[in-house]
Amino acid sequence: MLRPYVMTGGRIEPTRGEFDLITLVLATGPEPESSVGLGPEHLAIWRLCQQVLSVAEITGHLDLPVATVRVLLGDLLDHGLIALQEPEPEADMHDLQLYKAVIDGLRAL
Repeated sequence: MLRPYVMTGGRIEPTRGEFDLITLVLATGPEPESSVGLGPEHLAIWRLCQQVLSVAEITGHLDLPVATVRVLLGDLLDHGLIALQEPEPEADMHDLQLYKAVIDGLRAL
C-alpha cells in the first residue's frame, strides 16, 4: 500500500481548483492512457466520476485522506480529464426560499 504523500509526490495542495467537500466532479473524455503520467489512484477517481460525485463521496469510496484526493483531482483537472461544479459562494445564498427548501428536504428524510 502506498502512503498518501507518495501518491501525490509530496504535494499537499492541488495545482488549481478549490475542491470543497461538496464540489461536484464529472469525468470527461475517453479513459486516459497510463502513459499520460497518471497513477492508478488517478484512474480510479476518473472511473468513479463517470457519474457526478462530490469530493466527499470520492474520498469515501477510495478511503483516502481528503487532502490526497484534492491533489489527485487537481492533476486530473490539469489534464482536462474532469469537469467541476464548485459550490456557490455563501454570499450568493441568502435566499430564504433556498434555506426553507433545504430544511423541508431534510425533514422529509
